[in-house]
Amino acid sequence: MLNPSFWKNRKVFVTGHTGFKGSWLSLWLEALGANVTGYALDPPSEPSLFEQARVGECVRSIRGDVRDFARLKSALGESNADVVIHMAAQSVVRHGYEEPVNTYATNVMGTAHLLEAVRQLGRPCVVLNVTSDKCYENREWVWGYRENDPMGGHDPYSNSKGCAELVTGAYRDSYFPPDMLSRHGVALASARAGNAIGGGDWTANQLIPDVIRAFLGNRPCRIRSPSAIRPWQFVLMPLHGYLLLCERLAEDGARFAAGWNFGPMEEDARPVSWIADKLVTLWGEGASWMYDRGAHPAEAHVLRLDTSKAKSDLDWHPVLQLEQSLVWIVEWYHAFQARGDLQSITRRQIERYEYLLQDHCGRNAAGAPRETAVKVQLLPMIDG
Repeated sequence: MLNPSFWKNRKVFVTGHTGFKGSWLSLWLEALGANVTGYALDPPSEPSLFEQARVGECVRSIRGDVRDFARLKSALGESNADVVIHMAAQSVVRHGYEEPVNTYATNVMGTAHLLEAVRQLGRPCVVLNVTSDKCYENREWVWGYRENDPMGGHDPYSNSKGCAELVTGAYRDSYFPPDMLSRHGVALASARAGNAIGGGDWTANQLIPDVIRAFLGNRPCRIRSPSAIRPWQFVLMPLHGYLLLCERLAEDGARFAAGWNFGPMEEDARPVSWIADKLVTLWGEGASWMYDRGAHPAEAHVLRLDTSKAKSDLDWHPVLQLEQSLVWIVEWYHAFQARGDLQSITRRQIERYEYLLQDHCGRNAAGAPRETAVKVQLLPMIDG
């Protein structure tokens, strides 16, 4: 469980707050009572969760590019942040093929700029760099990658995330060593998460957004890699891990300043076709998909994460099964289709997720197995 008293009035600097995960994180932090400063480019899609859920009402929002070191350093300094969460990135594999230099500039040099700004400002703080499960050297293993497995990546996007991890490690070893925390005051960690899915994602060339756009347009969704297996997880699951890790870094930075994996239960690493079939059933009339047999850039076929370390050391656990996650996602997009209040539904899903966390903790206290995710019916969506 998160500690609300830790976040109450805590100054948090979030890069990439206009993105899909950044918007969900900003709303959750605001609900916890944090004072959030966001630094990012304009929302990366139209429509966008940032605009639909009116995230700008809840944070101090600064438009800026992580490639602009002077502006980034100035914004970070003005925020007087106690916690820095770096999520700004070029986040799409396909765009990495199309714009490799921009991908490296954003994902690698953007990370270096953020960490260098922290170093030059000299303010004690917690820093979390969010990368990707694709940072690992992918060997198409059927088992999950562990935090001490080699960094790599065979395409520009994946490789840039491996590089961002190496930059993080180099800054930690050179400027923020955990055994000298009392001298420099910076607890630096990185988080690697699998495919985060949820309402409000409109990213191009991503499965859920592509499927939903097709459903809304009453046409079949063309899917390029139906047999590819990914560690699908509802967006709040890794975000819970990030927030929990930040709390632990503030308590004992020397112990927790390292790399961490956050992923779903093993059985929720599913093929793309399984996800598409479930969404077709949940959406209803007019929903369908088809195999796109055209030529496409290469992507990893199998990718899983080993989250044993987060479970044992952070007491972090998945609490929402994939099938239930898809119900929540369809609920969100049906609300969009009906022109509902999307900030309200997003907040309510955060509240319901917090309820699941509380229920999970209660079950654990009663002796239930920790590896059993909580499966409950949706809480009613009550207005007011």
